[in-house]
This record gives sequence, structure tokens and C-alpha cells, in this order.
Amino acid sequence: MKLFTFLRGEAFARGIHPPEHKGTAHQPITRLPFAPRLIVPLSQNVGRPAKPLVKVGQDVVRGQPLAEADGFVSVPHHAPVSGTVEAIRLNPTSTGVWTESVVIKAHAGSTQAVEWEEPQDLAALDDSGVIAAVQRTGIVGLGGGVFPTHAKLKVPKEFPVDTLVVNGCECEPYLTSDHRIMVERARDIMIGIEMSRRLLGNPRAIIGVEDNKPDAVEALRAALPASGEVTVEAVPTKYPQGAGEMLIKTLLNREVPPDARSYSVGAYVQNVATLAYMGALAPRGRGFIERVITVAGTAVERPGNYLVPMGTPLRFLLDYVGAPQEAIEVIYGGPMMGQAVACLDAPITKGVSGILVFRARELAAPSAKKSFPCIKCGKCIESCPMGLNPSTLGMLAAKRQYDTMADTYRLGACFECGTCSYVCPANIPLVQQFRVAKQVLRGKPEKAA
Repeated sequence: MKLFTFLRGEAFARGIHPPEHKGTAHQPITRLPFAPRLIVPLSQNVGRPAKPLVKVGQDVVRGQPLAEADGFVSVPHHAPVSGTVEAIRLNPTSTGVWTESVVIKAHAGSTQAVEWEEPQDLAALDDSGVIAAVQRTGIVGLGGGVFPTHAKLKVPKEFPVDTLVVNGCECEPYLTSDHRIMVERARDIMIGIEMSRRLLGNPRAIIGVEDNKPDAVEALRAALPASGEVTVEAVPTKYPQGAGEMLIKTLLNREVPPDARSYSVGAYVQNVATLAYMGALAPRGRGFIERVITVAGTAVERPGNYLVPMGTPLRFLLDYVGAPQEAIEVIYGGPMMGQAVACLDAPITKGVSGILVFRARELAAPSAKKSFPCIKCGKCIESCPMGLNPSTLGMLAAKRQYDTMADTYRLGACFECGTCSYVCPANIPLVQQFRVAKQVLRGKPEKAA
């Protein structure tokens, strides 16, 4: 198969090659023990929060529904541990925002076995029944989008999909959880692919894996169905190869228009971890109560990929991996697109793919903090995978000319990969400025037609 790259019609290739720091890639997945108390926020996804089904003082078993979906673009949540509902209260999240949460005090000696499930024959269900089954698992996009998976699977009929693009790139430095899932749970991925293909009209499927993961490529190819309708392609290692738009360009040589969905060009993108959990949980009628998370960084004594129950307090996890809880910086996700954690009392939620921990003194060098005026070097323009002009966007952001950023300079096409900030010799926090601009624009009323 001929592969392409995200050139965007220019004379030079976009993207960057940051140090990988993937030392955990060959460490098998390890199960994390239960914390004494687990905190399950009722809002962990794009869309409406779930509605609680339990009451304070009620005993629950591992896997039991705690909250039901409030509408179609919403997902339920399930008990990650057997215990007693100690409270339903506001609790801080990683961003510092407080949200309603169910607090469970774990029973002493609680087993890791799932004690609540409703197995179902998906082959006997129609498409709407399969989508409802996926919704009951509570799965959301695990590549960072946290959009309810069942809702994403309902593609408008006027947009036929000819290719299911499975994203196994995991191009962020440090993160290796998807890598381990591909190596250890390839069969579950294939089940998830077949479920998705059925709901999308049986298109072909291509699994794109960066070529720095040969063991993952080998494991996936060994698990491929005999039909030949699912293939695996090793793609060039380059950041941000794992962005859906970039992987579609690499595999299919198609470009998704700004502000359009990938299915507008006949492609549907799904993350390997999302498919693995869908394939493992939906047929068994189980809830999404734990996920594999990379825990790494220079302040972590025991880095690795851990199977972490949803709702595990961050402080408990840091203690378990040997990370200090003072004078540190914690990031949810990778170093390029991740977000700094505002509160160590926050629980692990469905959208967390990685936790990076660094000593504050390692990140406090003046050269890493102080910014200077733009020197018009053009490095940000050369590296931007979407072919934008981050330099001009940054100057407009400094002047708060947000409408011009959106209307003239395509701010909406930026998916905040961070390459511009990474290559900027003046240390201008470009991607952070763009996030602020988007937040301001989202808060403004719609323009009259």
C-alpha cells in the first residue's frame, strides 16, 4: 500500500520528531490495587452528565450501574469497586472545576472480579440495539476526545463510509498504553473493529501503527480475520501522526476540510483502545470501570502501564508508583497536548490516557518559562501540520483580535497539537494562546445571518 504524509500541498513535510521517551513500551500491563475510597464524577464526557441511580449508604458491587445516561449524547457510569456509597457530593477535577461525584468506600478485601454483567448476543440485535449496547458500557473516545462512542458510531446516512481508519499511532512522547493494548489485547481490538464495521456499512478497515512499534504491528497482523478486509499498515513515526486528519492523509491521501467531520471524505477514525474496550465489554454487558494508563516521568520511581480503576484518587496513584507529592508538576495526557493538573485530589477519569510527573525544579529553568518577541523565523509555519500561520495567529491573540483569528486565519482548523510552541525559539506559548482564543469565541453569541 502506498503511504503519504501530511504535506498539505507544500514543499516541505509538516510535523516534528520530539524525543520519544517511551521506556515503558515493553513493560506488561500491571493491575493497580483499589484505593480505600474511589470518586466517580458524573460528568466524564462530551455531552450531558449522567444521573445517579444510587443513594448514600447503599452497598454496590463491582460493575454495578451507579448512574444512567441522560439522553443520547451521555453515558452511564459503573461501580469500579464493591463497597458502600459514602457520599454524592461535589468534588474537584483535574482542571480545578468541582463536579457532582459518587464516593464509594471500598469493602475490605474487595475482589478484582466483575460482579455485575449482562451478557448479550450482539448478532441477534439490530444496529440500534448494538448502539444501545455500546452506550450501556459507558465507553467514550479514549484517544482524548471523550465523545460518547455509541453516538460517534451513528454516522449520517448521507455520508457513506468506505474506510474505517483505526488509530494505533500513539505519537505523544512517553505514552505507551495503546502500544501495550495492541500487543496484549489484539483480539479485543478485532472484535471492536467488526462491531464498528457492521454499524458503518461494512467498510474496509486499516489499522495505522507508527513504525517504531514493530511488536504491535506483528501482534495485530497475527490476529487479523481471514477475510482480508482488515489490514495493518506501519506508518512513518512523526508527531502528530496520531491526529485523525493526519492519519487519513497518510493512509488515504485525503484531506478533511476545516470544521468538517472525517466521514465527509468517506473515512471514520477510531482509537485502538476504544475499540479494544468496546470489543471486550459490549458482548459481556459490562461497564467501563478501568483502563490502561501510562504513568511516567522523571519523578516516577516505578513507571509503567497500569490498569487503573476509574475514580482512583491521583494522590493514591502517585504514592503507589513512588512519585513525591510535593514540588512536582503533574500532566494528564502527553507533554504535547496534555493538561497540567490543578488538584491532586482529583480522581482518574475515562479520558485519562497517561499521567506524567516531573519535579518542579526540572521545569522551572528561565529558558523554559520566559518568552521573547517573535523573530519571524517561520519554524512554526513549517511545522504546523494544518498549514496555518501560528506566528500571525499569536500576534493577533496578543491583541485579542479573536474574530480575525477565526474568520481570516482559520483558527478553527487548529487541533492544538502544540508543534508551534515546541519549535518556537522565542518560547511563545502559542497553543495556550489559541486555547484561550477558542474559549472566548465559544462564549460569544452567534453572529446574525
